[in-house]
Amino acid sequence: MVSLVDSKSALLVIDVQNDFCPGGQLAVEEGHRVVPVINRIMGLFGLVAATQDWHPADHLSFAANHSGKKVFDTVEVCGIDQILWPEHCIAGTRGAEFHPDLHSAAFDMILRKGRQKELDSYSAFLENDHRRATGLEFYLKGLEVSRIFLCGIATDVCVYYSALDGVALGFEVFVIEDGCRGIDTPPGTLKERIDKLITEGVKVINSKELKA
Repeated sequence: MVSLVDSKSALLVIDVQNDFCPGGQLAVEEGHRVVPVINRIMGLFGLVAATQDWHPADHLSFAANHSGKKVFDTVEVCGIDQILWPEHCIAGTRGAEFHPDLHSAAFDMILRKGRQKELDSYSAFLENDHRRATGLEFYLKGLEVSRIFLCGIATDVCVYYSALDGVALGFEVFVIEDGCRGIDTPPGTLKERIDKLITEGVKVINSKELKA
């Protein structure tokens, strides 16, 4: 065991929502398998924060809102290259809810992102324009958190961008690999992004290495 979790540590649970799990609109293979891992480790942390994609129905990241475009096409929205996704995690719908087996009552804070029609938000810390902050940095630093542990969906999208931003903002960042699942599209992307995280100073660990 590696003793890592202390009073300055927080667990960030990224987007463990129905639409990202099997049967959802943007399902990640075996996405539901992160749930028992996360439930098991939450009790080690004095602070647990979670994110949810929380999109309006007319969100410009949805292919359905661009005439003649299809899912996974790329368009420019407000000067930002935007991958087009299926309609997912629409605010107030079942797809936007946390997976029903996730112990979400244990969350100390829930951050809902991607709420602006014209701007997506992969990272838990910054909108995709890399200028507008979500407020999570200030929340964590206000509670004197300096070490963050990330888990959730998807490893190579929202977990990835959250981890990179966490490092840039001065946090010590860990990704709990068995508590995440990735998209890996195109094949090889997942490995490339894990390698990039390690290069940037993120520590990629297994949940069995955690100890309070």
